[in-house]
Amino acid sequence: MKKVKWGILSTASIAQRRVVPAMLNCKHAEIVAVGSRSLEKAQAFAAKFGLRKAYGSYEELFDDSDVEAIYNPLPNHLHVELSIRAASRGKHVLVEKPLGMNVAEARRLLKARDEYGVKIGEAFMVRNHPQWVRTVELVRSGRIGKLRSAICYFSYFDVDPENPRNIEEQGGGALLDIGCYAIKTSRFVFGEEPIRVFGCIERDPSFRTDRLTSAILEFPTGQSIFTVSTQMVYYQKMQFFGDSGRIDIEIPFNAPIDKPTRIFIDDGKNLYGGASAVREELPISNQFTIQGDLFSLAILEDKEVPNPLEDAICNMAAIDAIFRSAKTGKWEVPEI
Repeated sequence: MKKVKWGILSTASIAQRRVVPAMLNCKHAEIVAVGSRSLEKAQAFAAKFGLRKAYGSYEELFDDSDVEAIYNPLPNHLHVELSIRAASRGKHVLVEKPLGMNVAEARRLLKARDEYGVKIGEAFMVRNHPQWVRTVELVRSGRIGKLRSAICYFSYFDVDPENPRNIEEQGGGALLDIGCYAIKTSRFVFGEEPIRVFGCIERDPSFRTDRLTSAILEFPTGQSIFTVSTQMVYYQKMQFFGDSGRIDIEIPFNAPIDKPTRIFIDDGKNLYGGASAVREELPISNQFTIQGDLFSLAILEDKEVPNPLEDAICNMAAIDAIFRSAKTGKWEVPEI
């Protein structure tokens, strides 16, 4: 079975903790190289995961003729620039979310994709996890009636000044880091684009990144509201409400890889006892393995990638509009 040969751009934490261990189990992907600004770090990374090649620069990785696809987990401000450089060498690119710093950046990457004739996608691994596929099936089938509302809460606590998530110039802050999930999944389940958005932001006095952000997305058929934070208790939950039921996703974004995921469907007939809720368990899976295989198959079969740039730009437009709204105090329209 032919496999796509991958190179990893940098030794970033998410690559080491989640993506690379998962992709080692892919059926259609093989990781063969890593590139870093530090040869020592690249060699240690390669030894840890049994990779054949380690490079002390990104350019050497891009110039490796064996490497067909690049995974880019660098900080947000380097997503677009480095992905364009990889694409210019004929590499397909899977870019970590969010795609970039703003819509203007994202559109540069779209132009590069078309110019160089490669496949580029955003690494929203949740898009193809079985629990999200099932949630969309339930909503589309009318299980909760007409979908009217989505509610999301997602937070963690991190005040490390060296963490890119706390560095404004590198695209840190809650909205770009985790608010993007609430926007992506709301758009996915509603199957619509937000007409307008309203945002409220509290910034850290030292970092200047948004540490507490809430927003409303108005869709043609309903609304989504969310709160995200980089300085609150670690927690995540997402719920979808219809006119005759609701769906709760227990762990929507960091789905476990060692036990089944669970979603709860409730018709609301028993408010206190919860006896009306039906629990569905989805089989154990790793969303990063699924992501790697689906992107690789898109290359092998010359098909659309799971999260194309056109969709990523729509997500970025909502993010930009929320930032604008927090400044103007008014509803803002996403501008693609």
